[in-house]
Amino acid sequence: MMECESGNGMGRERTPRTIRLAALIREFRAIRGPNPEECHGFPSARPRLIGVKPSQTQSNQITSSFNLLLALLLAFLLPLAGCTGGEPKADLVIINGPDPETLDPALGTGLEDLRIIGALFEGLARNDPVTARPIPGLAESWEMSPDGCVYTFHLRENLRWTPDEPITAGDVVYSWLRALDPRTASEYAGQLFYVKNGEAYNSGKLKDPSQVGVQALDTRTVRVTLNHPTAFFLDLCAFQTLAVVPRKLIEKYGEDWMRARPLPTSGPYLLDEWRLNDKIRLVKNPFYWDAAHTRCAVVDCLPISAPSTALNLYQTGEADIIWDRENIPNELLDVLARRPDFHTFPFLGSYFLRCNTTRPPFNDVRVRKALALTIDKRRLVEKFLRGGEPVADHLVPDGTANYQPAAGLGYDPAQARRLLAEAGYPGGRGFPHFSYLFDAASGSGKIHEKLAVELQEMWRAQLGLQVELKQMEKRVYQAAQNRLDYDLVRSTWMGDYDDPNTFLDLFRSDNGNNRTGWKNARYDALMDEANRQVDLSRRAALLREAETILVRDEAPIIPIYFYVGFNYYNPARIKGIYSNMLDEHPLNAIWKTAGQEN
Repeated sequence: MMECESGNGMGRERTPRTIRLAALIREFRAIRGPNPEECHGFPSARPRLIGVKPSQTQSNQITSSFNLLLALLLAFLLPLAGCTGGEPKADLVIINGPDPETLDPALGTGLEDLRIIGALFEGLARNDPVTARPIPGLAESWEMSPDGCVYTFHLRENLRWTPDEPITAGDVVYSWLRALDPRTASEYAGQLFYVKNGEAYNSGKLKDPSQVGVQALDTRTVRVTLNHPTAFFLDLCAFQTLAVVPRKLIEKYGEDWMRARPLPTSGPYLLDEWRLNDKIRLVKNPFYWDAAHTRCAVVDCLPISAPSTALNLYQTGEADIIWDRENIPNELLDVLARRPDFHTFPFLGSYFLRCNTTRPPFNDVRVRKALALTIDKRRLVEKFLRGGEPVADHLVPDGTANYQPAAGLGYDPAQARRLLAEAGYPGGRGFPHFSYLFDAASGSGKIHEKLAVELQEMWRAQLGLQVELKQMEKRVYQAAQNRLDYDLVRSTWMGDYDDPNTFLDLFRSDNGNNRTGWKNARYDALMDEANRQVDLSRRAALLREAETILVRDEAPIIPIYFYVGFNYYNPARIKGIYSNMLDEHPLNAIWKTAGQEN
């Protein structure tokens, strides 16, 4: 990605990128402290403190810090070894995290998927760049019936797949039914269960799709009938699963439709190319209804998971934005947090553990509570995260709209030991060996691994339990969760919309994202009753009662901490990014000004 430089490099003047890297190293040294064994401005390969015998912890921290710095240097130097030419440079380059699993709106689940899907495909509504609240998208307007159960959407007149092919109400109906079709196997099909007969069609109980409550009244009018009033329905209409996809192309190519070129899209960008482990290039869609306001003509999204590589690309001006906290080296957080490029904000994201309640002894609520009560969450956050993440005692993040979360179990090792003894395992005796599963993500200083080691020690010290740590590549880890092939597993959930339902709905008995095997009829009934309510205070009370069952009474999950929203970019150069609870930043609203480099 870097431009080739002429000459052999000997005696070359320091370029802006080498100056920036040198500045970062100086800042790093200032935080880390002096090292007498440094020579010629580079750290020794064997760091030690003169006159002081470091503890094992100090030694590990120093070694980790120097490894990180060396990794940054290597990441800086490697791109200079070879160059490619001939391809025009993008207007905007974004570090997007790992390669997406898919760009199909019905199948995408990860943030790295959904961000790009949102640029390619649009729904009846879209997210406001500033507030992330739903605003008109493909639909220019809509009306709601007095009872809140029927929505009538009016499509814009200038919607096109191609100059000769309009986007119609029939395409909307097809897209929603496709997401619901059990053959599609959409993990987010539940987003459409609020539509009349949506759940029955997805389960296979209903075979006739015309009985589902989404209909095309004419080419530009869509009528949606809901089971009951749904406070967040318009938020769902802006979510990627409900985006409109090209029916004719899918019917022609089947599962391979995303490989078709050209690939018509309903959003502000077209997919120019997707090179695995290299980049996804998006180009402005000239047929998009609001193309006049798409700020960047070409956007590159880079699949970078190594924090040192991500930061180097940013420092050298090869990338303009880093979206995720996991793509920033944890060891440099103290330095980077002082910069104007570092942006944090409240965010709807939870880090928690799932318990496989289908496996003994985790089918015993006393065991699950004992595990939860021995986790010193504040210690975990302060020792490893250092980004201002709040400790979580409940699943729904503080600040979620129209909601005050429930109280969880807290920290009480003595009570945990009593519960474990009641379950038949006094002092941990007789408790079977079990495993804790986490993914092998490299971001944020391998934070999942560090937390896993600390949890292992807490459970050993407080309860006498022996825990095996299992690390898996992300795809394998996700598959293991889906088929309940684990004992305990680290998990995260990022809110899809600003409502407690986006978190609590996960643990309904029939939700495909439940992944715990836990079923509770009372919980399901409370969720149903809550989402029929028009009175927001009554609805909040019912949801709080459901969350109490989830995090305190039954504990199939163990909340650990809440995420803090994070973006890394130069505000003097990058415009159109606004902090919001969903960390939602439509690509067509972002642009780069002329001026100094990052």
